[in-house]
Amino acid sequence: MDWTTERIATLKKLWEGGLSTREIGLRLGVTKNAVVGKVHRLGLSKRQSPIIERRRVAEVIPLDKLTAGMCSWPDGEPGTPSLRFCGKPSVPDKPYCAEHCARAYVRGSKDREASQAA
Repeated sequence: MDWTTERIATLKKLWEGGLSTREIGLRLGVTKNAVVGKVHRLGLSKRQSPIIERRRVAEVIPLDKLTAGMCSWPDGEPGTPSLRFCGKPSVPDKPYCAEHCARAYVRGSKDREASQAA
């Protein structure tokens, strides 16, 4: 496969349009890795990874704004000014929201076996 002037122009247009490397590869008939390599060799602008952690999308709040009924799941380095908390509504009688409760309260294998036997 040759990277003709026309194909490179199409690659640049699709890249600037925000399409994924996979989608660009499908449209150009090349692999995702071929697209990544060519983008790198052309020195095109870097884009943020499409894989965004959910906790980064959610609003985080500083300790002095954390109140009862808010999720106190920490985000950041303890003991530094960057420490923040989830802040979503917490599950009743728990310090965390539903998402963080699912991560914090993991049942052990013995607990699972006991509940399955019952």
